[in-house]
Amino acid sequence: MQGEASAMHPWGCFVSPGMASAAVIGGAKAAAAVVGGALFVGAVPVALGAMGFTGAGIAASSLAAKMMSSAAIANGGGVAAGSLVATLQSVGAAGLSTSSNIILGLAGSALGAWLWDRKKKAPSSPPPESSTEAERGSCAGDDPPGPQDVSPPNDKSSASQNSSEKHGK
Repeated sequence: MQGEASAMHPWGCFVSPGMASAAVIGGAKAAAAVVGGALFVGAVPVALGAMGFTGAGIAASSLAAKMMSSAAIANGGGVAAGSLVATLQSVGAAGLSTSSNIILGLAGSALGAWLWDRKKKAPSSPPPESSTEAERGSCAGDDPPGPQDVSPPNDKSSASQNSSEKHGK
């Protein structure tokens, strides 16, 4: 890398400016992964509570109550152990196990990192064309180019002839 000065990193290794910017981007990706993991782990109890799977049981007139009713009808009057409704009710009442939190955190981290990469690789649209006077290269008081710049020839005989033709002379 010609032209780039290497600097001594505090840990005793040499770092070029390109490597430093890569570390910043890598750190930002890691931060996106951490945020994604935390959001996944924190969002599950909130989402289950909003659906009606609460610590006190299934909330009346909620989506969870409709799911429980459908499951009970399908199973001849009771909700089967290990079914989706039973599992969600267990999580809503007792929370997620440590292993479930780890799995959710990993999934959220992967999604956060993927979204970060996707954001960085998204094609950018070209900047809109500017219409300021300075960027167009014109000065204040200049007339914009157009039909007003085309002047008729200064020939009085043709002008008077055109005038007489219009008036029928």
